Amino acid sequence: MILEKNERQIEELEARLLSLDPNSMEFRVVSSELHALKEETYKNLSAWDRVSIARSAKRVKAKMLINKLITDFYELHGDQYYADDQSIIAGIGMLGDMPVTVIAQAKGTNISESIKRNFGMTSPEGFRKALRLAHQAEKFNRPIITIVDTSGAYPGRGAEERGQARAIARNLMEFSQLKVPVIAIVLSEGGSGGALALTVSDYIYMFENAVYSVLSPEGFASILFKDTVSVEDAAEMMKMTSKDLKEYGIVDEIIKEPLGGIKYLSDEFVKNLKTSLIAKLNELSATPKEELLERRYQKYRKIS
Repeated sequence: MILEKNERQIEELEARLLSLDPNSMEFRVVSSELHALKEETYKNLSAWDRVSIARSAKRVKAKMLINKLITDFYELHGDQYYADDQSIIAGIGMLGDMPVTVIAQAKGTNISESIKRNFGMTSPEGFRKALRLAHQAEKFNRPIITIVDTSGAYPGRGAEERGQARAIARNLMEFSQLKVPVIAIVLSEGGSGGALALTVSDYIYMFENAVYSVLSPEGFASILFKDTVSVEDAAEMMKMTSKDLKEYGIVDEIIKEPLGGIKYLSDEFVKNLKTSLIAKLNELSATPKEELLERRYQKYRKIS
């Protein structure tokens, strides 16, 4: 893969820069070479390239985004039926001066955390926890922000026995009727029903290198074409990138990323995103509830 090969070279050049004197000629030469390689690598990314970037272990995770965006965050646990699904981080906090409820799908930053969070694959109790927090937000008239990052809902036997399909369907139905503003942010992977269960909202932001689709390119190629089509071609066919989905009117706004993807959160990036979120939530909060619900209904009627 060209992307993988170039990213290895980029990492080597970045490591080399750290060992050089910033005032030296060699530093300027390597810095220029690094910039040129990044421009060449990331200027014409394919859909599959963006899938690879979205899945990168080095990419910013939901917990990092919450820590930067939300102050006084207090996490709440459990679905009050069965268990606390660690793939969902849900709680209340402050976005600027505005109290909000945050519901996020979380992947780990290392193998032990990834196992604890089931690699971001949500079980029924996770979806029920999300819905419990959404109803609480509605009760106290708090706007909701969801952050999506999952390859899909957990497909295990236990999840099916505990009502996985019903839990997703109930979220789809009840999020469509919430009488408070809901904003969804597709951070990295937005896969299948696991993502849909948290993206019924009034406004959808999507990170530039995120992907959002009914299933993975691997599943698409396997199910529809019996693996006669490569995953690279499948990703192109699926129109799963932020650019494609903005053109189709499925997502409302693309969040620009640094070259190579969002691997850290700069103060300027966080400030701009927070400003945008606050402005949009203020706009939605000023909308009469009946109008808010009607707009949300029409938004998804148009997509379907």
